[in-house]
Amino acid sequence: MAVKIRTRYAPSPTGRMHVGNLRTALYAYLIAKHAGGDFILRIEDTDQERYVEGAVDIIYHTLESTGLRHDEGPDRDGGVGPYVQSERQKAGIYMKYARELIDKGQAYYCFCDKERLATLTQTVAGKEINVYDKHCLHLSKEEIEANLASGKPYVIRQNNPTEGTTTFHDDIYGDITVDNAELDDMILIKSDGFPTYNFANVVDDHLMGITHVVRGNEYLSSSPKYNRLYEAFGWEIPEYVHCPLITDENHQKLAKRSGHSSYEDLIEQGFLPEAIVNFVALLGWCPEDNKEIFTLEELVQKFDYHHISKSPAVFDYTKLKWMNGEYFKAMDEERFYEMAEPYLKQALTKDFDLRKIASMVKTRIEVFPDIAEMVDFFEKLPEYDVEMYTHKKMKTDRQSSLEVLKELLPVLETQTDYSNDALYQTISAYVEKKGYKNGYVMWPVRTAVSGKQMTPAGATQIMEILGRDESVARIREGIRKLESD
Repeated sequence: MAVKIRTRYAPSPTGRMHVGNLRTALYAYLIAKHAGGDFILRIEDTDQERYVEGAVDIIYHTLESTGLRHDEGPDRDGGVGPYVQSERQKAGIYMKYARELIDKGQAYYCFCDKERLATLTQTVAGKEINVYDKHCLHLSKEEIEANLASGKPYVIRQNNPTEGTTTFHDDIYGDITVDNAELDDMILIKSDGFPTYNFANVVDDHLMGITHVVRGNEYLSSSPKYNRLYEAFGWEIPEYVHCPLITDENHQKLAKRSGHSSYEDLIEQGFLPEAIVNFVALLGWCPEDNKEIFTLEELVQKFDYHHISKSPAVFDYTKLKWMNGEYFKAMDEERFYEMAEPYLKQALTKDFDLRKIASMVKTRIEVFPDIAEMVDFFEKLPEYDVEMYTHKKMKTDRQSSLEVLKELLPVLETQTDYSNDALYQTISAYVEKKGYKNGYVMWPVRTAVSGKQMTPAGATQIMEILGRDESVARIREGIRKLESD
């Protein structure tokens, strides 16, 4: 019988969710769901100094809004809780297993102070590193008991070999062998009684039945230590899936200063959750058919973690904006309006038909903040250069534009029906009567009513929104500009 796949996302509540952490959560979710398995949420709050108030709420909100719903977690007990490490620490879980390792000779109490530890530097493979010298491993049982009885501060260290090598297997990077001299006797339990990230991970992953561990490749170097812990306990080692580094466009590690390193940054910049998820899925993974637009359900079906790349993934902000624009185009009109409405109301204070304006911009923007610059001309005609009336492709210049506007003005002044269709019929009749090309007339009209080279809609659609009085006033202003130039 096949073992049920169980993956976990184990964030630390230290602030906003970095794009790399979101990718870890997404890949862990996809691996589990592709195989019909379980996705577990575990909160790793053992580093109390870095704990940020409200960060747990950010984790919940991000997973909910991206659709990465966990099967088990602090709010959904699956029988292997608690799912918060500080609660597990209070229950004595980590100390129990650390003492088990001590009994096996695989770990030991260390009473060395900071001053002594600062003197322990070695050069390994040309690099100067701090390596513990196993001093406390050789303390007698009586010395250890006396130190504990006197309340002397201690940590518990892993007892790693200093000779030979350790090999571990990663599903992306293959077999990796490290020199045991580089392993160091890492701390398992800190002086405050809390477990280190490395130790708690191994204990929790085993007790929660995690079959596949997904994380960033910065943890590759720690994996031999994890494996030695699994072997010391006699536990089965999980599958490792280490994801490639995410860099910015300059091939530097994606940092906070980039301005778009977290999920919340991107939401604030006007991106859609589903577009972000789609984009993040492709940061290190590529489907066989090179398709780029996926729903989360499609990702679940298609995702094969064996196709994750070893090479760093570049966060291409321009591509994300393009992808977001594609999601806007495919979006339901009503949902788009609900999301765009706050941006429209911020840009426009006059009583315009915002639904019609939303429909105009829907296929032309890439992020919501694009709306303001695209629609600001409705609020007020901007200052513009009359050179805009000259357009080679439309075969217009300032003189021809002046003639068109002056001939159309009286017609538009007397027009009562200012719907798009009625206006289009009126101007089309003028075009046909004069024998002009459509653009020869529409270009100067659109320029006059918008004052912009690029608009989200054509001349008659803009005039429908503006209404007769404002449209006529703007055409008169266009005539004035052209005559006085």
